[in-house]
Formats: sequence, structure tokens, C-alpha cells
Amino acid sequence: MHPLSPGALVRRRYYVPRARIPSGAMVELPGRGSTYVTDTPGPSPDSPTVVLLHAVGCTGLLTWFPSIEPLSRRYRVVTMDQRWHGRGIQSPEFSIHDCADDVAALIDELDLRDVIVAGFSMGSIIAQRVWRQHPDKIDGLVLCATTDRFRSSIAERVFHQSLEVAMAGARGVSRSRTAVRASRQTARALDLDPADMHDWVLSEFRSTSPWAVGQAVAALGRHHSRPWLGRIDVPTAVVVTLRDKVLPPSNQIALARRIPGATIHDIQAGHAACVLESERFVPALLEAVDTVNARRRDVRRRGLSGPGTASDSA
Repeated sequence: MHPLSPGALVRRRYYVPRARIPSGAMVELPGRGSTYVTDTPGPSPDSPTVVLLHAVGCTGLLTWFPSIEPLSRRYRVVTMDQRWHGRGIQSPEFSIHDCADDVAALIDELDLRDVIVAGFSMGSIIAQRVWRQHPDKIDGLVLCATTDRFRSSIAERVFHQSLEVAMAGARGVSRSRTAVRASRQTARALDLDPADMHDWVLSEFRSTSPWAVGQAVAALGRHHSRPWLGRIDVPTAVVVTLRDKVLPPSNQIALARRIPGATIHDIQAGHAACVLESERFVPALLEAVDTVNARRRDVRRRGLSGPGTASDSA
């Protein structure tokens, strides 16, 4: 009996939805580096923009490929690879703060308008930081499978502290020629058009090295947004994964309740819902984005009819 190939193993164990994979290009962010970006147009040139931020150990496309086409029926949809993920920026350190600045730089570089930032897991943490560091650049947030802090239990604290110590000794790898060469070889491999969705998923997953995932998880362990969540002043929706074994649903709901006016869109799904349970996740994501977009327009209208206008005094 011949052993199964990795692609065949993935095919046997997991259902991968079929979807159109948009083409992308490397985009230079001035003074920061280059990253891989896809930019799918919406139904009209003035469609609002949804910037999608991916989960740890994934790429922009790997997290969001089932969602891009449904979203593009109403919105312009942009994905990007975060630092040290896929074809993301190569840098000496991995920092959530830097990732948020990269998102802001991409918004400027593409001259995006009416921007809603949506993130899944790690991407939701980065999305929170985008508002914190660049509140003037975005008009709404959609946070999926999210949290306001890690290390909320003894087990989590021990895990993240141990990982942070271990990863500190490996940071020099990011500066090595070997790592840079490997990332360039990966980028060339990912330029191939996959003949099979399972093969494509596997190649995208392999494009981020295990040590890079470790660095990212260590950085996530330092995240703590609870002190300022109550100051978020853009329309926000939270997609809660109720069967999540990675980020407890109770933490996700608690975060939503700390953000003024945030809406909750819950689904009976686990932490990989964005792909493995996309039939549940995508409708909830669309509902969340539509809710934020409607509230964004309402806020804008109220601003235009502010104090002293006829509508205010009527």
C-alpha cells in the first residue's frame, strides 16, 4: 500500500470549499517593505472597502478565500499577508503594533476610502490595534473569533511566558539569509495556479514557517486591549464562534459587551470556522459587515446634519 500524499491526507480529513482564488501582487509600503495583496473590486467604483486580516499561521487568502467573492458582491475586498506570514514583510521582529501600522500604510498606498477592517483571530487583534493607532483611517470594525487579552488563566500565562522566553532566542533567524531565501522560494512556489483546492490550501499553509508562528503567538500573548475597548468609537460587530476551543466564547462575548454599541453575531462553529465551516461563517460575516456598514452610513448622516441644522431643530 502506497502512503498517501500530504494533499491526499488533507483531502481525506477535511472538507475544503471550492472558491475562486483572486490573483494578487506584491505591494511596496513606503519605508516598511513589500507584502502580497489581493484587491477585488466591488459592484461600483465607490463601493465601501473591507480590509481582511488573517489568522496566525495563515495567509490573507488562506483565511478568507471562501468569503472574498460573497463580500465582493457588495464591497471592494482587500487582503494582505501580515509580517512573516506567506509573502508578508520580512523584518527583524514580529510586532502587532507594526502589523497595525502596515495596515494603515496599505490603506494610504491604495488610497482606500470608507474602510471597514475585519479580522479573524490574530487578525482581529491587529484590527483592534489599527483603531487604537490609526482611528482616523477606518470607519468600522468586524472582529471574528477574538479576545481582548490572553493569559487570562494560569495555564495561558504559563504557556505564553514560556513561549516568549523560547522565542526570544530565535529572533535572530529572521535576520538570516537562509530565512529570507526560503521566503523568496516560497513566494515563487505560491505563484503557481493550483490544480486542486486541497493542494493549494496545503501550499498556502506551508508558506509560513513554524518559528514565525511561534514568534507571532508570543507577540499575541502580550496583547491587552481591555483598558481602552470602551473608547472604540466606530461601528463594531463581533462574530462569536460558540464552539471555539482556542478562544473561549465567553471571552469573545465579554469583549463585545465592552465596546459601545457592538453587535454580536454568533454561530455554532469552532476556531477554524472561516474555512472548515464556511457555510456557517460566511453568512454571519456578511451580516456583521452589512450591519457595520449601515451604522457607518447612519453615523455619517447624523454628522452631516449636526447641531444647528434644520433637521436638528425640527
